[in-house]
Amino acid sequence: MRARSPLLPIFLIVLVDVCGFAMVIPLLARYAETFGASPLVATLLSSCYGACSLVSSPLLGRLSDRHGRRPLLVVSQLGTLAGFLVLASADSLALVFVGRILDGASAGNVSIAQAYVSDHTAPADRARAFGVLGTAFSLGFVIGPALSAQLAPLGLHAPFLAAAGLSAASIACTLVFLPPEARPASTGAPRARVLEGRAYADLIGRPGLAPLFLLFFLFQLGFFGYQHNFLLFAERRFVRGGRPWGPTEVGWVLTYAGLLGVILQSSLIGRMVRRFGEPRLVIAGFTANAIAYATVGVTHALPLLLAVVTATAFGNGVLRPVLTSRISQAVGRDQQGVALGVSHALRSLGMMIAPPLGGALMDHAWLVPWALGCASISATGLAVAIVQGAGSGRGGSGGSGSSPSARTAARGSSAASSSGAGAGADARPSAAADRRGGPSVT
Repeated sequence: MRARSPLLPIFLIVLVDVCGFAMVIPLLARYAETFGASPLVATLLSSCYGACSLVSSPLLGRLSDRHGRRPLLVVSQLGTLAGFLVLASADSLALVFVGRILDGASAGNVSIAQAYVSDHTAPADRARAFGVLGTAFSLGFVIGPALSAQLAPLGLHAPFLAAAGLSAASIACTLVFLPPEARPASTGAPRARVLEGRAYADLIGRPGLAPLFLLFFLFQLGFFGYQHNFLLFAERRFVRGGRPWGPTEVGWVLTYAGLLGVILQSSLIGRMVRRFGEPRLVIAGFTANAIAYATVGVTHALPLLLAVVTATAFGNGVLRPVLTSRISQAVGRDQQGVALGVSHALRSLGMMIAPPLGGALMDHAWLVPWALGCASISATGLAVAIVQGAGSGRGGSGGSGSSPSARTAARGSSAASSSGAGAGADARPSAAADRRGGPSVT
């Protein structure tokens, strides 16, 4: 009898998980402010989550290698559910931090689901499979912010309760619909340890990889500095009906950004990689972000804000899959796990560092310096990309420079993170996930 495909249950699991995650993004900083948090303290919630996920996501991935994906997926989902319930019932700022710590300490549900698909899908079908996961991400970051915008007027706790309900539904999907696994078989080959510092240092120090990791870190630093301070910026800059913008207005902006992500994910990114090649798209992505981040600081009207969101949707939606693809292609098959571990560590470091730096500026209502800071990070990335592209001497001449791996990454990477003002998730489908070294933690 033919084994049941895991794609449909995994699609539902990822869609429901991402919807819940995306619901809390437009209101987390405002929720912290209701308990007396300053902008700096509110953005420390992101740093706290990033620090926890830096340890938990690779650890859960390694445990899932040993004990199977399905049990560890349920453990991760239970942690997310607990975090949302604590947030919904919080009556102090300390409990808000506890909720984020619980969620961060169990981060890894999406990367484990991604690894499950890799384990149970033939190599020839994995590009399509990760494309399906990318579609689930895209839809989640359309539906989640829209639900948040609708529920926020009922009280800031309401979206957290709804997110907890979605998380519970995701657990039910895992237990009911996800096919059971056989006990993981040992291949006899040593696995790369994603927490091994020496392996990280060796890989980062490699001449061809060092610029790529630097580009990836600069991208994440600018992205999180902008993303996790956007609500704080919007409530200080825009007014609707005589009151500052809040989660409802920001939620609708993120919904628009999510729709752009769906368009980019479904029909554009693959063709752009084939036509222009990866190095040119990296340059274009950093250029779009640098201009958009600088412009948002002087934006006072909705039409210009939507233009900024459109530009960052393009920049972020191009940079993540292309940089992930280039890193994946630059290492051997036996080093994919370590490369993904480095990428995840850099992403978590970006989440730890950038939001509170922006929050410190928001404490003084220094909106233009915040925007220029994000823009300067992207401009630095642009300069590195230009130098690195000129030094590599390959892949810069249009579509001929793109490889099948690049096209796979372009199709399979999450459009969730291409939202201009919107959120990223814990992990995204990538070409590098098409390996046997465990789940992607990019």
